[in-house]
Amino acid sequence: MNKAYKQKSQLNKIVMKSNMRYIGFMEKDIIKPIKRLSFRDEVYQTLKKSIINLELQPEERLNDKELAERFGISRTPVREALKRLEDEGLVESLPGSSTRVAPLKLEEAKNAFTVVAVLHALAARIACPLLKETDLEELEFSNKALLLSIEKGDVIKAIEADTAFHNVFLDVAGNPEILFALERSIPKIQRLEISQFITQKGLYSVEQHNQIISACKNQECEIVVRLVEENWLSLGELLTQLTEPR
Repeated sequence: MNKAYKQKSQLNKIVMKSNMRYIGFMEKDIIKPIKRLSFRDEVYQTLKKSIINLELQPEERLNDKELAERFGISRTPVREALKRLEDEGLVESLPGSSTRVAPLKLEEAKNAFTVVAVLHALAARIACPLLKETDLEELEFSNKALLLSIEKGDVIKAIEADTAFHNVFLDVAGNPEILFALERSIPKIQRLEISQFITQKGLYSVEQHNQIISACKNQECEIVVRLVEENWLSLGELLTQLTEPR
């Protein structure tokens, strides 16, 4: 009996310790409710994508009441999303409380290309020595997808493939500050790319990408950095020339 009592007592102590650890674990609030996107964030993401893809045209009026009805929500999250887009330069408010998609601004795009080229070159410099075989395969896959999209005349898919190519360097570099700095400039560039897409320039970009991949395989990192920067600057030069008034 004494032996059985001792075993039961020891078991109770173990259970109590386990429960105390569980209570302490819960009190630390390590497990938190999974958060879904708020209405504001969903509206923001949807409108941003529509503006970049030119589904919402430059200078098109945006009525928060109409948008709220289309989204099936109140006007508050729509207004919050529009304010965020305005802060990013994709939406602008006009006198009389009207809001519209920001027009394509040439000077702004020129400045954006310069910044984006430098930031992507920096990401390439950090990433180049760290690239693995799987990263090189992803670069090749994205470039093939770019070529295929250009041949099909699918502008959106072409830009998505180009983005995927450069994202390899951004992901490997793993520097969130670069991503944060790019977040404001990239949408302005992509709007201009879509509005002035040229097959010939796209094919030239594919060839530039091939040169970048070749330099990556040979671990010629200084060449990689130079080619990445040139890739962005040459695109910016062509697109801004096309949109300049004659």
